[in-house]
Amino acid sequence: MKTSSSATENVMKGIFWATVASAMFGISGTVLQFISQGQAIPTSWFLSARTMGAGVVLLVISLVLYGKKTFAVFGSLREIGWLVAYAFIGLGANLLTFYIAVQTGNAAAATILQYLSPLFIVLGSLVFKQQRPLRSDMIAFVVALVGVFLAITRGNISQLAIPLNSLLWGIGSGITAACYVVLPRSLVRDDGHAPITVLGWGTFLAGVGFNLFHPVWVNTPPITPTLIGSMSTVILIGTILPFALLLYSSHFAPSDVISIVDATQPVVTFILSIMFLSLKISLAEVVGSVLVIVAIYLLQRGRQKVVETPFEQTVNKP
Repeated sequence: MKTSSSATENVMKGIFWATVASAMFGISGTVLQFISQGQAIPTSWFLSARTMGAGVVLLVISLVLYGKKTFAVFGSLREIGWLVAYAFIGLGANLLTFYIAVQTGNAAAATILQYLSPLFIVLGSLVFKQQRPLRSDMIAFVVALVGVFLAITRGNISQLAIPLNSLLWGIGSGITAACYVVLPRSLVRDDGHAPITVLGWGTFLAGVGFNLFHPVWVNTPPITPTLIGSMSTVILIGTILPFALLLYSSHFAPSDVISIVDATQPVVTFILSIMFLSLKISLAEVVGSVLVIVAIYLLQRGRQKVVETPFEQTVNKP
């Protein structure tokens, strides 16, 4: 009985910290909308500053934890190739598409669209690997489509709740979030590199790419307390702290349990957007968003036998 009680306490501890991490991602999405719409900050400069800042901090943490092993990811051309692909096709592209989706629409809608990334992963497996779909896959797809329809049109097919370009960028963020999960799998699973090390190098390399396009020292916006606070929130609460908490929670609860509470992110984003960004939401949007969350839950439950790494629990959390 004592052992069973201890195991239950561990699972609950894992769920708690995973919920906190997911809530942090939700807070970050709301702050991202405040930055993109309320501050006169060029998109290219923000992405350069954010990725470079987060990348440097993550690599410092990796050096403290793993020392020279931080550089082992450059051990072969194959590993370098996967890392570069992850940095630019996955992480960098996802940060760009999500930011523009928020900038042109709102954080709540962008988060829901990005939350569809598991569906895109399964769809990619069905198309490229010609796997047979599970019954749960088909149910999840139908539920998700209905949910997205309601969330984006408010139940009226003749109008969109967000601009068309925001919808397209949001779908793009979902697709690139799928790449964000799939591309580093071999580095974490097969090569045994620490997730935080892969994330650190991926973020840093993406930062280098963004800085080649727009260096942080060029056309720098006025450095105000609001800007510093907003940027710090996105970097710390939107990247570093929740990632660390997800890794910590994975020591206590299995990944399929942790993935369920990931639904906290869109819920928190919706609530904060209503409270602080004056987001007006209809009943159809609420029902649609709930259906999307249910669809992802069904998909994950149907495929929970698939082994996941802690890295995959951080999908699309810009």
